Amino acid sequence: MNYGQFFNMIPEASLIAALIVVFIADFILHKNEKRHQALVLLTTALMAAQAMVCMMAMEPSSAFSGMYVTTASTGMMKAILTMGTIIVVIMSKPWVETTKYAGEYYMLILSTLLGMYMMMSSGHFLLFFLGLEMASVPMACLVAMDKWKRHSAEAGAKFILTATFSSGVMLYGISFLYGALGTLYFNDMVPRLSNAMDISSRLPMLIIGFVFFFSGLGFKISLVPFHFWTADTYQGAPTPVTAYLSVISKGAAAFTLAVILMKVFAPMLQYWQYLLYIVIVLSITIANLFAIRQGELKRFMAFSSISQAGYIMLAVVGNSAMGMTALMYYTLIYIVANMAVFTVINIVEQKNGGTTEMASYNGFYATNPKLAFLMTVALFSLAGIPPFAGMFSKFFVFMAAAEQGSYWAYVVLFVALVNTVVSLYYYLLIVKAMFINKADHPLPTFKSDCYTRLALAICTVGIIMFGVCPYIFNWIESLSINSF
Repeated sequence: MNYGQFFNMIPEASLIAALIVVFIADFILHKNEKRHQALVLLTTALMAAQAMVCMMAMEPSSAFSGMYVTTASTGMMKAILTMGTIIVVIMSKPWVETTKYAGEYYMLILSTLLGMYMMMSSGHFLLFFLGLEMASVPMACLVAMDKWKRHSAEAGAKFILTATFSSGVMLYGISFLYGALGTLYFNDMVPRLSNAMDISSRLPMLIIGFVFFFSGLGFKISLVPFHFWTADTYQGAPTPVTAYLSVISKGAAAFTLAVILMKVFAPMLQYWQYLLYIVIVLSITIANLFAIRQGELKRFMAFSSISQAGYIMLAVVGNSAMGMTALMYYTLIYIVANMAVFTVINIVEQKNGGTTEMASYNGFYATNPKLAFLMTVALFSLAGIPPFAGMFSKFFVFMAAAEQGSYWAYVVLFVALVNTVVSLYYYLLIVKAMFINKADHPLPTFKSDCYTRLALAICTVGIIMFGVCPYIFNWIESLSINSF
């Protein structure tokens, strides 16, 4: 074997090195009083360096006969998810101080991110599956990490059972694809898929294999009707883990699904496009209706994330480079907006005895005006209100979907636009609670730690800057065109 191929996997190799450094540091600092602070600073520094590595490693390359493939778009998406992970690490500090598993927490975060890297760079279905499991198993440990409090153990059990079932369904579908095509290499599947579709005996096997594959990955992205685990898992998991699961994990799975649909299953466009229409409409509509009924903020954000997943998949409908650009840009904006909301939820939860009920935010502006204002900015971005970045991200996914040009694509767009108004209503419910509702027992005034302020500052700057600076989108677009 040519070991020089590992030099084409620089992002993964550097992330493994970072994981080893955190492990050694945790061992050395085990009895140090400043262990938590040292670990968060070290992990943040390593992840910042990792983001730079991903930004520099954007040249197309491959390894192991095409099992591992990377492009400029893949490198950009890795950098985006790594920057989102940095925010998670920073905003986790108040919660990490309450647990003795700080080292394990950061190592599991890095392990999960490594699995996402492998999944996004896969050029073979088996490597894709291994990457998916490398991301899912540590994530289950993260969800159950706070097992002695609230419902973390139950959430972890639901997550791992759902992940196991969805992985089995997906693997079953992949076996059908292999039986019909005789290969699992993405590049080899495309011409064979075109030929196999002309053979009537193979077409049912291909359709069944694709449906099972799509269903398995639909669980990971929490698209309707594969979303039932989401609310319970989000509510029971530690809040920083919920933030990580709702944005970083979802972004990696959505990007991978988009790449596979557009490149591997391009000959089956006439089949999966209509399936995507149905899933998008169901995800956005049902999630919005259920979000209105929620009184617990983490369950509320769970249904919000299901709806956002539907909007992300709108970018895939057009089956174009513009769609990939819109997907990555939407993920970037979603990261900063959603992380801002979860950062506020996390600090309030830590300062107020673990409460995450929406009613506890009544009168929040009177006691904590700065946090209330920043959370409002983030919610407006999630709702797509101008001039915040969320409006532009929704505009670009709508434009990408409109490129498809069919009657049904415009119907789906209309439904998505109507649901944008519905989402504005339920996001404003939180704003109403903070600014208008009167509280019998309002939250006390408290001072945020420097890590929370830093995370909120990064997110707020991103929400404003990404909306008014067109160069970010143009840069991502240039990378997507070269990779598509």
